[in-house]
Amino acid sequence: MSNNGSSSRLGPGGLDLTNTFFKPIQNSDPPIPSNRCTKVSVIGVGNVGMAIAQTILTQDIADEIALVDAKPDKLRGEMLDLQHAAAFLPRTRITASVDYEVTAGSDLCIVTAGARQNPGESRLNLLQRNVALFRHIIPPLAKSSPDAILLIVSNPVDVLTYVAWKLSGFPVNRVLGSGTNLDSSRFRFLIADHLDVNAQDVQAFIVGEHGDSSVALWSSISVGGIPVLSFLEKQQIAYEKQTLEDIHQTVVGSAYEVIALKGYTSWAIGYSVANLAYTILRDQRKIHPVTVLARGFYGVDGGDVFLSLPALLGRNGVVAVTNVHMTDEESEKLQKSAKTILEMQSQLGL
Repeated sequence: MSNNGSSSRLGPGGLDLTNTFFKPIQNSDPPIPSNRCTKVSVIGVGNVGMAIAQTILTQDIADEIALVDAKPDKLRGEMLDLQHAAAFLPRTRITASVDYEVTAGSDLCIVTAGARQNPGESRLNLLQRNVALFRHIIPPLAKSSPDAILLIVSNPVDVLTYVAWKLSGFPVNRVLGSGTNLDSSRFRFLIADHLDVNAQDVQAFIVGEHGDSSVALWSSISVGGIPVLSFLEKQQIAYEKQTLEDIHQTVVGSAYEVIALKGYTSWAIGYSVANLAYTILRDQRKIHPVTVLARGFYGVDGGDVFLSLPALLGRNGVVAVTNVHMTDEESEKLQKSAKTILEMQSQLGL
């Protein structure tokens, strides 16, 4: 990875810290310089897709937003509703079509479209229906915007990110999923709430599957730069492991609770994905726990499995994966989570 401005070396002729903290993504495309307007396409104008589009619009992240959906009336209605707010928003061109040609020249394509689970339907059958849907979405997106970054939000996000990678033919750095970025935000909120501090001062990651086998990295949590668990141990302050597990299970169940109460989730995922879009399009080089190709990282092997790891993101997509500390127990749980996802992938026949 190249550096601009400040040096990555510590002391005269010292250690190069970049390669110590991060493990670069292999076989990735070089960054594509561009001075043109920024274009984002959102595929699927349901509750999640529109929350993402609205947040990107209000935060002035893109110069143009293209919306795509299979339902032309709803699509046009959503487009008009946003356009009518033009006097109150940053100047952004908003277009919409059922034809993927409207996405041509996109810098970032965000896919939220997906089939809903029918009563009594197996998870595998739902996944296979979503794979069939992706066969109609990903190839035309890749054809219209061959230099774009694909950001998958549809669930199950880990497996569908793998599907998008396979169907697009894009290099691994330009295909990622929203993964546990929102799970980690929920995690940080709960820890902050326990300690009565601002969630932005909490550094904490949920990794692995965006689902039941996710892994909370308690060993690397810090608040205001203070490693929490090692601090408690040094101060000889006792804590219950069950309390930690209860917090993690609350994170896992958060989406289910919101869905039970209001019927769907939208605002939190909208902010989460818009935050990812900002990091990528503005080349912020921030670390987010997102779905990436995990083979070769943290002992994950056995196949091309996609799951969430703390990754450095920039204008070229996934720049590197962070060498965050994990205990042996956390590493074993991550590898188990990878096997869970691989088992699902193996039944797709891709």
